[in-house]
Amino acid sequence: MDHFNYVDGVLHAEDVPLTRIAAEVGTPVYVYSTATLTRHFQQFQQALAWTDHLVCFAVKSNSNLAVLKLLGNLGAGMDIVSAGEYARAKAAGVPGDRIVFSGVGKTEPEMRMALEGGIRQFNVESEPELELLSRVASSMGVSAPIAVRVNPDVDAKTHEKIATGKSENKFGIPIARARDVYARAASLPGIEVVGIDMHIGSQLTDLEPYRQAYAKMAELTRALRADGHDIRRLDMGGGLGIPYTRDNNAPPLPIEYGQVIRDAVGDLGCEIEIEPGRNISGNAGILLSSVIYLKEGEGRDFLILDAAMNDLIRPAMYSAHHDIVPVAEAAPGVAVAPYDVVGPVCETGDTFEKGVQLPGLSAGDLVALRSAGAYGAVMASEYNSRPLVPEVLVNGDQFAVIRPRPTLEEMLGRDTIPEWL
Repeated sequence: MDHFNYVDGVLHAEDVPLTRIAAEVGTPVYVYSTATLTRHFQQFQQALAWTDHLVCFAVKSNSNLAVLKLLGNLGAGMDIVSAGEYARAKAAGVPGDRIVFSGVGKTEPEMRMALEGGIRQFNVESEPELELLSRVASSMGVSAPIAVRVNPDVDAKTHEKIATGKSENKFGIPIARARDVYARAASLPGIEVVGIDMHIGSQLTDLEPYRQAYAKMAELTRALRADGHDIRRLDMGGGLGIPYTRDNNAPPLPIEYGQVIRDAVGDLGCEIEIEPGRNISGNAGILLSSVIYLKEGEGRDFLILDAAMNDLIRPAMYSAHHDIVPVAEAAPGVAVAPYDVVGPVCETGDTFEKGVQLPGLSAGDLVALRSAGAYGAVMASEYNSRPLVPEVLVNGDQFAVIRPRPTLEEMLGRDTIPEWL
């Protein structure tokens, strides 16, 4: 469910017509719904209400400070993977004891930054990282709380570029070596073992891979406790998928996901952490765009938008689908025709979707690309020297620009020409 619906023939974000945002901010523009973000976060809260828990929003999915502030005010923790994301979480007012540091390539400066500013735990991904973290924490006279990310070798049945739990993926420590790595962690100065971490992939639409992975986590928890480790926290990862089209079967609900966790590890008495990102922010955002041209081709017609692959790269990178709908609702029974919806970037890959059934549209008409609130703005670039897309947050009948569109002068001003040129 989201809060983008037609009202009197015009697509709205909550109570704001998208035509108003287009007129005042311009296009292309990302638009996020406060009500949808709130609802999706609260669904995860309810799914884990049976135990002590922390829902950590995956900052990589949408790192806008206003979005982080909104979720932080609701009680969310943050799952971060870089110093920049740590700084964003802190700038949004999220305390260090609600920030989990994930990622395979943490550097010494990033470790120091988190230890100085406060951190809930490091999800350690490798033995070299563990050794470095020990040296850094010891040199600072502090202890670093850790969970080791364990790779369970479970196929998440998702896109190969977002699968993380198979043995050939770069993430985590093989589960067969976990007990040895935990023994080493317990022997190191400056390291405090607090739990286990496991994350098998993104955009999962089936709960069975979770069941398989979490069964292994429960078995490992018991084994590590038998070895003398105080395993009191289980980070179950995230990755629950969303419906990218309103015509397909919906993925499992957060409440069903929560029950899988309860069935697998509910008897262990551990605090539960999860790291949803896409499931909170994905359907809470759309990319609003204007038609530049309708171009007739050989055997196909092209709808050329002012949004492009540099604004929303998921279709080009993952062959991902986003529903594309007109902002002006088509009258019942109106004729539709297939269009290849493309952007203006000089790449054949700058294609959002082929054969989209749409009513007749003309230059200046508005369309919305749905389910664009996750991995949209955060992955945008200035390819073709196109300024980054602005972002807008809607709350009821009001909206605010939460990241302005840079001017061409601002974009050019970041470059420096040396004196000898």
